[in-house]
Amino acid sequence: MGKIIAIANQKGGVGKTTTTVNLAAALGVLEKKILLIDADPQANATSGLGIDVEGVEIGTYQLLEHITQAKEAVMHTSSPNLDIIPAHIDMVAVEIELVDKPNREYMLREILQPIKDDYDYILIDCAPSLGLLTLNALVAADSVLIPIQCEYFALEGLGKLLNTIKSVQRIHNKDLDIEGLLLTMYDSRLRLSNQVVEEVKKHFQNMVFKTIIHRNIKLGEAPSFGESIISYDATSLGAKNYISLANEILKNHGDSK
Repeated sequence: MGKIIAIANQKGGVGKTTTTVNLAAALGVLEKKILLIDADPQANATSGLGIDVEGVEIGTYQLLEHITQAKEAVMHTSSPNLDIIPAHIDMVAVEIELVDKPNREYMLREILQPIKDDYDYILIDCAPSLGLLTLNALVAADSVLIPIQCEYFALEGLGKLLNTIKSVQRIHNKDLDIEGLLLTMYDSRLRLSNQVVEEVKKHFQNMVFKTIIHRNIKLGEAPSFGESIISYDATSLGAKNYISLANEILKNHGDSK
């Protein structure tokens, strides 16, 4: 049965979409069958994999509105073993449209049930907020991966996210685990980066991934070419970091070869 991992942090600019796209691509290269669900109205994961957002006719919005079924929304990407359910700017309206619906928090979970077994891992790129879209992702997920940038105010808002996760565990999804905290945008030359790493590891210990994502120019360039870092430059530090993270996750799940 496929494992669903939500990549979430209500703070913007922490490397959330970068992580979703590149972790998905890395797991695909390691011969796992992967589905990426773009649940962010900004649709950056969709465009980051070379899909024209304006041309998306069936995607996450249509799923949540029950206009279509999950299988019909799946698109193949040029990245090995990686499919996507894309997003469109229309998704901005979803939070308002779903607010009065019964069981609105469980919609994504129900939608994914028929295709969960078709994939080894399903990754959900969440919106940078703690609204209904992110709540749906957390209710649908088996675990949540939290990117934290190695910059000032790194831990700001983390307590709020962890409280949201606790309340989801208590009310909607008792099996939700924390996959881990991922340190991103690390620059070894900066004392601040090293202080953030020390602080996060001191507070959260075993919850922090051993892999750290370094600040890397190629990681910033890849999305403008509609490619993952693995396709764009497999020899770059960014690609090596995400392959390392993918291997760490597979090992944690007893899924590595």
